[in-house]
Amino acid sequence: MLLNDKLKSLSVATRNRIAGSISMLGYNPDDKRLDVKKLSGREGYRLRVGQWRVIYDRDDHIKVIAIEKIAARGDVYK
Repeated sequence: MLLNDKLKSLSVATRNRIAGSISMLGYNPDDKRLDVKKLSGREGYRLRVGQWRVIYDRDDHIKVIAIEKIAARGDVYK
């Protein structure tokens, strides 16, 4: 499922919470209010938004955050 299709399938409230967290991530990826952890065993980071996870990579040199996956907690690491 494409990222955009996954977002469309979520409730409006959940979609807004995820979008808000991603927006905060874009402004300051080191914001302590975000629940972010570096992934172990592979490149990237995860942003926790309730039961949802946003897997992303960041390049601080060119200031880019690339979202790779948004999925429920149980499915995101498969």
